[in-house]
Amino acid sequence: MARFPAALAERAASLLVLLVVWEATARIAHSRLFPGVGTVLATLVDDALHGELLHDLGATLVRVAVAFTLAMAAGTALGIAMARSRAIDTLLDSGVVLLLNLPALVIAVLLYIWLGLTEAAAIGAVTLSKLPAVVVTLREGARTLDRDLADMARSFHFGRWRTFRHVTLPQLSPYFLIASRTGLSLIWKIVLVVELLGRPDGIGYAIQVFFQLFDVRRLIAYALAFVAVVLAVEWGVLQPLERRLARWRR
Repeated sequence: MARFPAALAERAASLLVLLVVWEATARIAHSRLFPGVGTVLATLVDDALHGELLHDLGATLVRVAVAFTLAMAAGTALGIAMARSRAIDTLLDSGVVLLLNLPALVIAVLLYIWLGLTEAAAIGAVTLSKLPAVVVTLREGARTLDRDLADMARSFHFGRWRTFRHVTLPQLSPYFLIASRTGLSLIWKIVLVVELLGRPDGIGYAIQVFFQLFDVRRLIAYALAFVAVVLAVEWGVLQPLERRLARWRR
């Protein structure tokens, strides 16, 4: 527990140094295209209270949550199935490799052409872009499962659900966590591209508008709001979850 305040202080000091460098650079540049910290933070607060920031941020987070849930659920099921069945692995492997190497931009453009500029197309593009990475990670994790533990569970008549919960899931948890962290880092970026291309709201859409207007203050303010949420999820959810899942290793 003593290490937590020290780590928090180190992060705060690092952030403070970054803000000081940013403000000093802005004062030296003295340009409206490079606003200072105070200007950007004032814009962020004003847009949060009186503008569209919270609406756009909420729309983006909903898309992230839905796409992440779909990709993790489908990818986990497919990955485990491919690890357990050679026939399923052979059948789906080429498709997984294709999606793994197909640029997210191409997937988004194709789905917008086929399905129109709809919410389903946007979420589908993000889900398909993330899905193959989850499949590959969970497939490799499922291939490393300890068969002796599974045999022991059968000898004690655990049943499928208890075996999955107490034997399979603990062994897959590191791979699931890796897929979750890499998935979120990928989805955050893809959602902005998808919104920029064909949605009427969201952080990606707002950034496109501010770019066209050369409104650098709002562009940075919206980006900072988005990054703040990403860091909150990383520090408040993923890292504590990682420590919790790794307790049995100590």
